[in-house]
Amino acid sequence: MNKNMLTGIQSTGIPHLGNILGVIIPSINIANNSSKYFSYIFIADLHSLIEMKNLETIRYNTYQITAAWLAFGLNTEKSLLYRQSDVSEVTELAWYLNCFFPYQRLTLAHSFKKKMKNNEKINVGVFSYPILMAADILLYNAEIIPVGKDQLQHVEIARYIANRFNKKIGKKIFVLPEAFLKKETMSIPGTDGKKMSKSKRNWIDIFSSDEILKKQIMSIHTDNKSLNEKKNPDKNYIMYLYKLLAPIDRVEEMRKKYLKGGYGYLEAKIALYECIIQKFSVERKIFFSLIKKKYLLDRILDLGAKKAKNIAFKRLNNIRKTLKFNPL
Repeated sequence: MNKNMLTGIQSTGIPHLGNILGVIIPSINIANNSSKYFSYIFIADLHSLIEMKNLETIRYNTYQITAAWLAFGLNTEKSLLYRQSDVSEVTELAWYLNCFFPYQRLTLAHSFKKKMKNNEKINVGVFSYPILMAADILLYNAEIIPVGKDQLQHVEIARYIANRFNKKIGKKIFVLPEAFLKKETMSIPGTDGKKMSKSKRNWIDIFSSDEILKKQIMSIHTDNKSLNEKKNPDKNYIMYLYKLLAPIDRVEEMRKKYLKGGYGYLEAKIALYECIIQKFSVERKIFFSLIKKKYLLDRILDLGAKKAKNIAFKRLNNIRKTLKFNPL
């Protein structure tokens, strides 16, 4: 019997290089090539409402994320790709989970504490975000969750609440999910050296125009060493990204240039830009074509949602029966 893999990306913007390397590519490798897992991949538009209130922007971002998954080759015959908002069962389950999770423990969530520390305006969605994410996971009994490093705590919360629910009910309703991340891509640096993030606006967008992409790469933070000075390839953001993307021989060539001296950061940035353009040329072409065919993207999302909702409906009814509520 297949196990379930689940992951999602918020529709707060187009997937950046960190999303692609850390979540999209690893998830597609599992979804397309593993006979062990069946994959659920959703666009987290409900989560996006926490940060964004422009509904048309969220909708457009949803198309961009869908096109990105497809551009990188997601096989929708081996997985379900759907909008979170199309499966209303997830919000009902989130309410049940809310009632089994201690308030004080939720105040320790990193996302909530960070916003409190920064004195940001906080809505209830910010506070209960980890519970909705747990519902996304537990609704499908997902056992493996590809995530970035910043989402590890949320998977731990899902594990905690699943275990707590099972013990309170006296029956194994939920399996305990496990986070999946690749060490080398679990935290991709942005142009400022901090973790690549939409909120920090330090991302590299491979689906932007050549001009904008080049401008983003040229803004990568470097030290003040001159052209002729030797440079440390192990403490350099350009080199870090280049190692993730370029062939081994090209990486070694750049490494030698850093150590020798006479090689400037401008040259290194141009090499990184050309590497990205070449490496993702097919994906960029497919993306630019798909984003013009929203009817096709809607068709794929609607079909995925229909299948996901059928599974979620049956699953939720079993949970309702366990809670002594009437099935729907």
